[in-house]
Amino acid sequence: MNPTQDTLDLVKGALASPDDRITKTISASTGLVAFDLQMPAKNLYPFVTPLRNSIPRIGGGTGTATNWRQVTALLGSGFDAMGWVPEGQRSGQMSYTTASKSASFVTIGEEDAATYEAISAGRHFEDIQARMTFRLLQKMMLKEEMAILGGNASLQLGTPATPSLSASGSGATLPAATYSVIAVALTLEGYQNSSLAAGIATTKTITGADGKTYVLSGGSSNKSANATQAVTLGQTLFASVTALQGAVAYAWYVGAAGAETLQAITTINSASFAAPLTGGQQATTAVTADNSANPNYAYDGLLTAALKSGSNAYVKTMATGAAGTGTALTASGRGSVTEIDDMFQQMWNLYQVSPTVLYVNVQELKNITAKVLSNASGPLLKYEVSTDGNPYDLAAAGAVSFYFNPFTLNGGLKIPVRIHPRVPPGTIIGFAENLPIQYQSNEVPNVAEVKTRQDYYQIDWPVVTRQRQVGVYAEEVLAIYAPFAMGVITNIANG
Repeated sequence: MNPTQDTLDLVKGALASPDDRITKTISASTGLVAFDLQMPAKNLYPFVTPLRNSIPRIGGGTGTATNWRQVTALLGSGFDAMGWVPEGQRSGQMSYTTASKSASFVTIGEEDAATYEAISAGRHFEDIQARMTFRLLQKMMLKEEMAILGGNASLQLGTPATPSLSASGSGATLPAATYSVIAVALTLEGYQNSSLAAGIATTKTITGADGKTYVLSGGSSNKSANATQAVTLGQTLFASVTALQGAVAYAWYVGAAGAETLQAITTINSASFAAPLTGGQQATTAVTADNSANPNYAYDGLLTAALKSGSNAYVKTMATGAAGTGTALTASGRGSVTEIDDMFQQMWNLYQVSPTVLYVNVQELKNITAKVLSNASGPLLKYEVSTDGNPYDLAAAGAVSFYFNPFTLNGGLKIPVRIHPRVPPGTIIGFAENLPIQYQSNEVPNVAEVKTRQDYYQIDWPVVTRQRQVGVYAEEVLAIYAPFAMGVITNIANG
């Protein structure tokens, strides 16, 4: 269809007119705009691995395990503390206490995949394959950090004792009834794997990228026998259980006998219930066995090795406290914490060692600071004289960043206090990263080390579908040569 001469004349007139009356309807809201996309994607997830970063990694491992012999004591002849010998005679012969040790290599790893469409669509934004491997390595290192801290291959929690119950007080809203309570203990792995919403981690069947399956234990003990307690309206129900060495938390199932459900997870061996129970929670029937350790797949982490019976590490479990309230740290009255001082003193008396770092949860950092800054120790405020004319500046708040241990050679040791995101509330871990000078000829360059048979390696799997599949693995074990160089305080109440 050809335009008429009249149409052409109208168009020419409109374009030639100095008073342009054509309506302008294009705006930013129309969408004809550029898209300012910053490259690459922002990685907004925490990546904190202080133990993995600081513990030495030693290669050269072979076979199925790393093995070593250790001499744990030199026994002198006669009286062990006396070396007197008569003129012209010979001393008796000394003897040794030795032991054989081994730690089996295990494999840790993580996998990911990217479709060819995702790789193509990400072009000019980020290298999908490179970034995938980078994030994959980071995630595996986060899991490795947890393994170094709390991996559990050999510490079985077993079955907790029957809880002790009581009811007292007034003003609570818990309905009047007879309540049954069951307790389940949790390792550090169990505490990290469990929640009120998801329930206690028992076992999980994992389907690998190869289609094969395996089963991991979640880190929970078997359930205790139940105890019952009658509660009248206004009373609070209190529950406590004998602390288990190796547990850092406890799960509490409450309800009518035979219908108990998960109502609380505490980092002390007691709990209280003052409000109506929450419905829809995990039932106690989900717990049928001790699922605290993974002997076929894991190695023992630092905390597990310290808490094991016979480790010779210092372990202090705080008392339950009155009416199941727990026991908090104690201010010494001289600017320190009694329980930490006791740990330092005992480690020196028995083995002449001292931690070089304290790992704590934010709760315990606050509690340590509160105990140190008590009225007995006096107010400690930082006073600064400024040069800008202000009369004074006060630095409010603060926290204890170092703790001084006087029980060492050469006048004491200043120990950093560091927050670790995986250390649970109610637990303090003291770790000697290096043995002191009196052990200088011990042939133990490291208190603990990650011994690797094959350090981090990447596997680019053959293409069998339209995606790139990648795995990152390491074959390693945490070899702990001096478990006595660790100290643990657990079951600490908040306060």
